[in-house]
Amino acid sequence: MREPKSDSLRPSGAQIAAKGMQEVRCAVRFPLALPVLLEAESGEYPAQTRNISASGVLFELARCLDKGSAIRYSLRMPGPVLGTAHDVLVHCTGRVVRCSLSQKQYLAAATIDDYQFAEH
Repeated sequence: MREPKSDSLRPSGAQIAAKGMQEVRCAVRFPLALPVLLEAESGEYPAQTRNISASGVLFELARCLDKGSAIRYSLRMPGPVLGTAHDVLVHCTGRVVRCSLSQKQYLAAATIDDYQFAEH
């Protein structure tokens, strides 16, 4: 069994850009601005999604979250986006993989490690 690669061995976004390489994404990202309340060990934080993929979410929020922080959040996915007659509430758990300041707000990228659809 192979050991997982360390983050220190992977090139950063800046290194990728400097070398003229293209960053490869594993999943298609959908630009969706949805309000959300992030729950972390350090508290609850209002946020808004910027984009969502099958494996993760990019959030806009007023403070930075620590890399590696476990988070919980619920998303009300619009029916037209999912191809359903009604919106669908999805409860998610994940972890913060990075957080940085962008102009006047923070951008936190997080995984979707597990999810459950809420019953109607």
